[in-house]
Amino acid sequence: MNAFSADRSVRKRLIEFMGGETLDQATAVYLTHSDGCLFDRNELRPTREIDWFLERNMDIARSLADSESYLLHLDIEYVNFDSPAEAYLDPWRCFELQEPVVNVIESLILDWGIRPLHLVTGQGHHFVWRISKASEVSHRIAALDPAPELTPLCLQRLPPALAGRITAADQAAFAALALLIEYLAFRIKELAAPLCRLPVEITAVHVGPGITQRREMISIDISEYGDPLHSRMTRMPFTNYRKPWVTGLAQHLGIEDQIPAFRAIPLHEIDFRQAIKVRQVEEDVLDLAHRACVRIPLQETGTQRLLEDYLASPLRRFHECYYADQHDPRERWSETYDRTDLSSLPNCVRHLLIFPNDLLLKPAGIQLVTRTLLSRDWHPRHIAGIIRSKFENPAFGWGVNWGDYDPATRADFYTRLFAGLYFTGLDPLIDFNCTSTQEKGFCFPPPQGSCSLANSHINLLTRPPP
Repeated sequence: MNAFSADRSVRKRLIEFMGGETLDQATAVYLTHSDGCLFDRNELRPTREIDWFLERNMDIARSLADSESYLLHLDIEYVNFDSPAEAYLDPWRCFELQEPVVNVIESLILDWGIRPLHLVTGQGHHFVWRISKASEVSHRIAALDPAPELTPLCLQRLPPALAGRITAADQAAFAALALLIEYLAFRIKELAAPLCRLPVEITAVHVGPGITQRREMISIDISEYGDPLHSRMTRMPFTNYRKPWVTGLAQHLGIEDQIPAFRAIPLHEIDFRQAIKVRQVEEDVLDLAHRACVRIPLQETGTQRLLEDYLASPLRRFHECYYADQHDPRERWSETYDRTDLSSLPNCVRHLLIFPNDLLLKPAGIQLVTRTLLSRDWHPRHIAGIIRSKFENPAFGWGVNWGDYDPATRADFYTRLFAGLYFTGLDPLIDFNCTSTQEKGFCFPPPQGSCSLANSHINLLTRPPP
């Protein structure tokens, strides 16, 4: 273990973020490598084994699952589909482009009285706070669990090492928190999009070329809420940020020597420009660890106000309509979803449904299917149902380990998101056309003749409000 990791203040900060004053008191359910990789149940370790990660100079993440609290987590990042390493090669520009979104977030949550822990990572910002499981607001949120029939499916995927540490109540609360975080993301998009030079989207959904002729955007990344609680984690401050190397991006692009080593840090008494410099200098990060607490703050009163606003919102009314129906039972799929007439669909959408791997693993793929089927008067819950049926079909050779994730939850999350943006008026459909679909890389023209999204676009524009 190097001197930095062995420093008393650094260790105190790490334990704080894990929810305790000592390792024995830590409330995080597990530690693992950072979220730059897929969840791996074989790499989960108890918090008392943090030295195992530090001795190997690894990046570290703690579970979103916690024994005493429910964590609320928001991730904002710059995404460039043409130059995926841009945030590492020119962080000053990429963080500058995010500033309007960050300012909106800070103003918005401050109005509710929420004061989160604010962290800076490799591509953007994390905001995290917590509410006690025993609090009134936690009970009220948990009661909103939108799909209790999915909770047992998520728990079936729980690794044996976590049995009893993540309960049905925890998973139900996480599913309900997803609705609240989705509302927060909608408000951010509504307020920040007019202020930004780049598109502001929820999740890393593909966009077309913008003012720089590159496909770049600011992502309000809440995708973690589309998976079971046990499978999601958040990066720990004061630990290495290794994502470009862990994912193989730096090696693939031949830029290993162009990206400096750095750490995730709290944004404490500095702005993002200073943070970009500080995070690269071990002595400066160490100084920050001596004076910047990273205990995840308890924010129950503010979260209560956020909840009240959500319950009075149009999005809440849409969520109630969404969950008024259910996916068709699996035993009936051969008579329902599998018999869907694809011949009348635009060829790009037909192609996605016939060859879904990996097109339906990309948010833009689900967005295209959702918009098109909405234009044909499908109930959005059944749009999720047909997507789920594709996810659960092993003939498509999914690379995702559905034994750890849940196809139904994933399908519901993205379909609900994109349908909700449309029904609440936040999706103006300006990119629901053939040109934009081609620019995003999702155009699959038929071998002969032509096809068009025009009719689907018109149907949605002229559809009366729900």
